[in-house]
Amino acid sequence: MLEIIDQTKSEILSIQAGSHEQVEAFRIKYLSRKGIIPQLFDQLKELPPEQKKNVGKPLNELKQLAEAKLKEWTAELGNRMADVGPDMDLTLPPVPDKIGSRHPLNLTRYLIISIFERLGFNVADGPEIEDDWHNFTALNFPENHPAREMQDTFFIARNPDMLLRTHTSNVQIRLMEKQKPPIRAIMPGRVYRNEAISARAHCFFHQVEGLYVDRTVSFADLKQTLYHFAKEMFGKNTKIRLRPSFFPFTEPSAEIDVSCFICHGKGCNICKYSGWVEIAGSGMVHPNVLRNCGIDPEEYTGFAFGMGIERVTMLRYGINDLRLFSENDIRFLKQFKKVL
Repeated sequence: MLEIIDQTKSEILSIQAGSHEQVEAFRIKYLSRKGIIPQLFDQLKELPPEQKKNVGKPLNELKQLAEAKLKEWTAELGNRMADVGPDMDLTLPPVPDKIGSRHPLNLTRYLIISIFERLGFNVADGPEIEDDWHNFTALNFPENHPAREMQDTFFIARNPDMLLRTHTSNVQIRLMEKQKPPIRAIMPGRVYRNEAISARAHCFFHQVEGLYVDRTVSFADLKQTLYHFAKEMFGKNTKIRLRPSFFPFTEPSAEIDVSCFICHGKGCNICKYSGWVEIAGSGMVHPNVLRNCGIDPEEYTGFAFGMGIERVTMLRYGINDLRLFSENDIRFLKQFKKVL
């Protein structure tokens, strides 16, 4: 073993390392965990005690020699780099840190929440993977009802049916099942529909729905609530218009339009020259929905509404392509610096 130590010592003394690659190769060969010197120490442990005394000292000296060479070469390379200097010009001003900004959908969502919170609405949440009862049946969608075909659904399992929710109305059902009136809440969240992706449609988007159930709640309460929301969201001069519509879960039902805040009713591309822009659907909660949730429709009434957050955001910021919200393009996202 002494012969191997002497031979290794001669090799180390003859080596000249002038680059980082050569220094690293030296370290790996002689000092790494599987290097020559650690292996010699492993062999030392197996020698008889009388031989360890003769081998131990020269082996330690060999290790110290290798470590000294490694330290010397590393220092030389460091000094050489310092003499050359860094690649950058230190006289240039520093590059400032890039500060992120909130996503435009979140900016709109936070604003919607803040408006309704001031009206006394709580924020409720529920599962995105839902069963048929909470997503359809409890909302007065009978099996094979044509209204189900209006929402092309992603089904996960059959019998029982499990699906990605098509609206946040499932949260309304779960809330009415667990809580007795009065109920006043909004339900923001992501929903999914099997639609072709385009500038105006996507397979997922975001909704915010609202629910108010109590004694003597009327359609007038619904209209005034939405009127207040429209003024807070789009400006104090905004007007609203209610058009008769159909939803299985509300009766009567109405589409909500706001006066175009771009052309102020004169007609433009945004409002399709009508002077009005559709933002939401609404209506009085259908008595069957209240019964399905264990609420007596003879004692309580309520209203509900729902709107797409993408739709409101596009109107608010003048965005013309829905796909921009999910492409993670920093050039688009960095434009939105407003903090609520």
